[in-house]
Amino acid sequence: MIVGGGAAGLLAAVSAAARLREAGSAAPVVVLEAAREPGRKILVSGGGHCNVLPLREARARFVSTSPRRLVDRTLDRFPLAGQRAFFEEILGGPLREEPESAKLYPPSNRARDVRDALVAHARSAGAEVRSSAPVRDISLREEGGFDVRLDADSLSASRVVLATGGRSVLAGGADAAGFDWAASLGHTIRTLCPALVPLTGSSPAHAALSGISFEAAVTATSGGASITTRGGFLFTHKGWSGPAVLDVSHVVSRALAEGRPFAVTVSLGGSAEEWEPALRAHSGSGSVLGVLRRSLPDRVAALVLGEAGVAGDVPLHRLSREARREVVRALTAFPLPVEGTEGYRTAEVTAGGVALEEVDPGSGASRLVPGLFLAGEILDATGPIGGFNFQWAWATGRTAGDGAAKSFLAGAAVSP
Repeated sequence: MIVGGGAAGLLAAVSAAARLREAGSAAPVVVLEAAREPGRKILVSGGGHCNVLPLREARARFVSTSPRRLVDRTLDRFPLAGQRAFFEEILGGPLREEPESAKLYPPSNRARDVRDALVAHARSAGAEVRSSAPVRDISLREEGGFDVRLDADSLSASRVVLATGGRSVLAGGADAAGFDWAASLGHTIRTLCPALVPLTGSSPAHAALSGISFEAAVTATSGGASITTRGGFLFTHKGWSGPAVLDVSHVVSRALAEGRPFAVTVSLGGSAEEWEPALRAHSGSGSVLGVLRRSLPDRVAALVLGEAGVAGDVPLHRLSREARREVVRALTAFPLPVEGTEGYRTAEVTAGGVALEEVDPGSGASRLVPGLFLAGEILDATGPIGGFNFQWAWATGRTAGDGAAKSFLAGAAVSP
């Protein structure tokens, strides 16, 4: 029984049903999805286009409080090249590459085609996919296996795959209760918080720049750890967004959840080595603001000078060494007055979850509960924006489904 019909759950169904069919087993594979239709997160991803995979590996950018080797070993079970081949097969053609963003999309550019192909593939392999079937509780049976309670009845299963997803993008009926069930069964749940989420602050000066975007490098620091990402940066009426912001947002979210201080800065252009000579006086050179306008929108340049405490109309030849240093500091490490995040309502994923040390990366099996397997966002690993969280879902879903089926077949072979 697979609880959750999202990305990981559907891959688990495909994998489990295919393994059982290959072995000639008639054991049923049932997917229970709370929402009216499976794969809701697939449907809304990428603005309805579904960034199904990243173009290239970037394992070092995955975030987990567990050892990195466990992230790598988990992804090794279904490598990126194998995932790409799988989707090109079920979608009937090569994935569409977007080299600039390093993303892969379905040939049709339609997210629905990805979801429909997964559901069809699961059903053709022999799995039953039930929608509007919210699970209310999962408990261990004394004689082994699990009782899975729904609204109207209770079902029994010898193997359960928890693929319930996170707290973000919850479809109707879903409640991300998998974390609670895993905890009740003895698993450690690492701090849960929204990730890939816009940051918020109440600065009127920043809100006035809403809609302005450019390329930047954003750095978030907390607890002695620091992470920097580069990409699109956007001022919003609530704060800041864009890929560079989303990719460091988990640092802020976790610090807030754990009551720790944090700081976020943004480098608005080139490096200090590039800005220093540009701000030195040259023959015929103009004002400080004029130099900044060559690389930044006017209002952003004014904001930078305000932070540096330097008047924009100061001629370069009158700019003191100390003032020049302040301008460069503001350009390369501009402090963002971040107060929080937009929360799970707009977060793309949930960071934290079941500790990877408690899950076998080779099979997705719980090391604590016989017959329990875990996949997808319920596990403590989060990738950056760009299809990496789907990569994690496909890898863990396939592994858990196959592992559950193999475990069932081994158990069935020795049973009376």
